[in-house]
Amino acid sequence: MPLKIGTSAPDFTLKTKTAQGLEDVKLSDNFGKKNTVLLFFPLAFTGVCTTEMCDVSGGIAGYESLNAAVYAISVDSPFAQAAWAEKEKITIKLLSDLNKTVTKAYDVVFPNLAGVGDTAARAAVVIDKAGNIVYVEQTPTPKDLPDFNAVKAVLAKLK
Repeated sequence: MPLKIGTSAPDFTLKTKTAQGLEDVKLSDNFGKKNTVLLFFPLAFTGVCTTEMCDVSGGIAGYESLNAAVYAISVDSPFAQAAWAEKEKITIKLLSDLNKTVTKAYDVVFPNLAGVGDTAARAAVVIDKAGNIVYVEQTPTPKDLPDFNAVKAVLAKLK
């Protein structure tokens, strides 16, 4: 079960691949400035994950207008994520949790996905500017998408 609403979001620093190379993204850099949406997803280059990230990328302005940064987290390497993002024109920031430390800290591990090993479950977490979890949803299966309308409704109340 993912972390509960009202708890402090575990801080982290994860790598993302940019045109300039690998860069660190630290969650707490948003605290006091903007809300954060974490989208945990199982694996790059898979159908449902591609649909989710392309849809969110296409609607990123809606999240930005709600004063939210959106980060997508998987256990893929930042290099695989970058190749996938380029191929699929994914524009949201993809963060690599190759060691599964953040996936475990948020308690959203999906054990032995398709027999290939542990990945992140599909989950959405909204963190307010104070660093507190205000919404959390882990989908019943990796094929199910989070309720993005509910995510946006929570963000609209936070602004």
